[in-house]
Amino acid sequence: MSNIEFGLMLRQNDPGHAMDELVAFNRRCIEMLPAGFTTLWLEDHFQWNGAIDNLECLSTLIYLAAAYPRFKVGTLVLGQSYRNPALVAKMAANIQILSGGRMILGLGAGWKEDEYRAYGYPFPATRVRMAQLEEAVQVIRALWTQRPATFEGRYYQIHDAYCAPRPLPAIPLLIGGGGEQRTLPIVARHADWWNFNSVPVPEYARKLAVLKQHCERVGRDLSTIKLTYLSTLSVAEDPARVLRSVQKHFIAGSADEVAREIEQFHAIGVSHFMFRIPDLATLEYFSEHVAPKFL
Repeated sequence: MSNIEFGLMLRQNDPGHAMDELVAFNRRCIEMLPAGFTTLWLEDHFQWNGAIDNLECLSTLIYLAAAYPRFKVGTLVLGQSYRNPALVAKMAANIQILSGGRMILGLGAGWKEDEYRAYGYPFPATRVRMAQLEEAVQVIRALWTQRPATFEGRYYQIHDAYCAPRPLPAIPLLIGGGGEQRTLPIVARHADWWNFNSVPVPEYARKLAVLKQHCERVGRDLSTIKLTYLSTLSVAEDPARVLRSVQKHFIAGSADEVAREIEQFHAIGVSHFMFRIPDLATLEYFSEHVAPKFL
């Protein structure tokens, strides 16, 4: 299964550790990543649970691209409301050029209302944020492919705008989420990659079937969309050390159980897995006992 790749979702905040400890943990994780890990990912939040230290996404991503040239880097996902999409297009293109083509741009509609309010952003209804997401994608695509670029939408507009140099190779555009009425139609129309997270295989497969229907409606082949999955990973020889959650599905269990679930996701089309890692022991055990099965 050499077409399976893994990615690491870095830890951007930790209520139990100071920032220097958090940075040291991330560095150690990256240093330990075995063959098969090809990407580093960051979420997009400005604050979490009050005054806890929290790393900002894009500025940290630029550091990662420079510090770790072995890996592609990506956002999982940027809140489209937090930055003007034309600026996002320019920043992503800049990272793509400077990194030698290692940028993946993930976008989402945004959801964390308290964060919006704290930073002074309006928090419109879901249908408005979804419409904004689709316009943001169109603005970004236009800037990456047209010279000059013009787009006149309800929420976003650009006029005779240039994004030079163009990002080459083209930046994959990932859209995250599983909303069947709004998100998945946008994925079908615009995304290069799709991410859905923290659900078991049958639920992912159900969402995938809905996405396929939306692709068929717009005349698109589902196989042109790269399918990805994000989850917390917990694997250990001792069952007592395996973490599970009642709120979100973890890929968890023994080495055989974890490998089997990865194989089940792969059987329905998933080719890239992004993992949150709770501790170094988990990463070490996965590297020794699971990752080699997929090389």
